[in-house]
Amino acid sequence: MKLRVVLEPDEDGGYTVTVPSLPGCISEGETREEALENIQEAIELYLEPVDDDITFSEGSEFLEIAV
Repeated sequence: MKLRVVLEPDEDGGYTVTVPSLPGCISEGETREEALENIQEAIELYLEPVDDDITFSEGSEFLEIAV
């Protein structure tokens, strides 16, 4: 999967990275490389399913799709 990210220099040094297609997915780093590594991890965590937080009604189906 490929996602577009926005890398912005921070006023105090370092970089901030956001993912426009994933609201709230944001990270930072002291260097471009660190910021990009950190956003990669943030994206993986953002997309990771969390079974504990989800409740389903009886009769729900669990399916997998590829994107």
